[in-house]
Amino acid sequence: MACAMLFCAIYCLEILMLHSLKQTWFSNIRGDLLAGIVVALALIPEAIAFSIIAGVDPKVGLYASFCIAVVIAFVGGRPGMISAATGAMALLMVTLVKDHGLEYLLAATLLCGVLQIGAGYLKLGSLMRFVSRSVVTGFVNALAILIFMAQLPELTNVTWHVYAMTAAGLGIIYLFPYVPRIGKLIPSPLVCIIALTAIAMTVGLDIRTVGDMGQLPDTLPIFLWPDVPLNFETLAIIFPYSAALAVVGLLESMMTATIIDDLTDTPSNKNRECKGQGVANIASGLLGGMAGCAMIGQSIINVKSGGRSRLSSLAAGVFLLLMVVFLGDWLKQIPMAALVAVMIMVSIGTFSWDSLRNLKKHPLSTNIVMVVTVVVVVATHNLAFGVLAGVLLAAMFFANKVGHYMDVSSSLDEGTEHRIYTVTGQVFFSSADKFVAAFDFKEALDKVTVDLSRAHFWDITAVAALDKVVIKFRREGTDVEVLGLNEASTTIVDRFGVHDKPDAIDQLMGH
Repeated sequence: MACAMLFCAIYCLEILMLHSLKQTWFSNIRGDLLAGIVVALALIPEAIAFSIIAGVDPKVGLYASFCIAVVIAFVGGRPGMISAATGAMALLMVTLVKDHGLEYLLAATLLCGVLQIGAGYLKLGSLMRFVSRSVVTGFVNALAILIFMAQLPELTNVTWHVYAMTAAGLGIIYLFPYVPRIGKLIPSPLVCIIALTAIAMTVGLDIRTVGDMGQLPDTLPIFLWPDVPLNFETLAIIFPYSAALAVVGLLESMMTATIIDDLTDTPSNKNRECKGQGVANIASGLLGGMAGCAMIGQSIINVKSGGRSRLSSLAAGVFLLLMVVFLGDWLKQIPMAALVAVMIMVSIGTFSWDSLRNLKKHPLSTNIVMVVTVVVVVATHNLAFGVLAGVLLAAMFFANKVGHYMDVSSSLDEGTEHRIYTVTGQVFFSSADKFVAAFDFKEALDKVTVDLSRAHFWDITAVAALDKVVIKFRREGTDVEVLGLNEASTTIVDRFGVHDKPDAIDQLMGH
């Protein structure tokens, strides 16, 4: 009997594991593989461009993109999301590479990975719940603008052939899905890239291609331990860069995961994603690649092309490496106009057009947070600065709004010269001054009762305000009674309050 039960339990466990494996890996094989090809093609020029920004050889960015995409497919917390070398991370590496060289960049990448794993174990991914919807919307819109602006160098000071190819590419992308039968089977961005490449090679157009971006690697990546001294001096050099890379990488990854959650209507494990990003960056650093993170643009391409499961991310990384190493001569022929068309499609698809239509409907504070996030990101080209500005502004607006809901009313018993103050709402740093100002300390009274049954005290600023009110009344010779504190408020008042302790006035002065 026991053996039979054990067999049944093992069988059920295997069924559950197979079901989970199918859902996360093999639920959309054709769509994931095709989307992986599209993403891989789009990743190549971007990885090369980011390498140039960082001041390193193109193979550093290409190896990083391959490694991060493959590793995150197994250890990430968001199926269908693409992680690779990114521009935001590349910008942070410029000074380190210039002053100390590639080896220190690889060491910084390893330390960045360690810090991100630590962030995952500290469950910092859960902090995303403090980011308001208006900040996310601003982040998305800013990113869409940056993606579009990044294409402008490819569209300036060029011949009319480039504009014609780009327009043709956009036409293919948006019209091909309407073709009967095959329109829904093959991703239109892939059709765009293949068609425009064939046209450019057949006609012999003299336009910029992927090969003009830089030399593609012709060998597989190998294990490469950073050749740097393992001492405190090295740590002092790389730690500021690693910390910045870790923060920006996690922030961009968490924001991207939130956006993909909304697009696919599926959840993600953000704390696992933090750990996964760390593991992927460590693997990248050991294979001669730079640090990276999630890519909103490539993730959108993946989702729009039909990618849904972890297989799409794995396919993107594997196809990227195979194409670069074994199909380099063909890849060099891809016109940049085709990839520009794909990225313009991403920009248009990323931008939240509803946010423009909702400007009149949403509160002014919400609109200001969204606009400020967009402006700061576009002005600084730093996603972290924009999100930080948006979060701080949203917090200020929220605190100000909640502070306005605090009210103090009073009633007077003229026979006994007893006034009862009734406090309603939240008392904290934003409403503390309003709380104190509501009391008339110069009124001649025998007794004052402060009824706090409808109020809640949140912080030491609120406690200090209560101390100030009680002690000021006592200075005027008025008997003060505080009633109705809830359990949570009582805890903080008992711990930090001084009005009910000896030498209260002296303690308040030192508060």
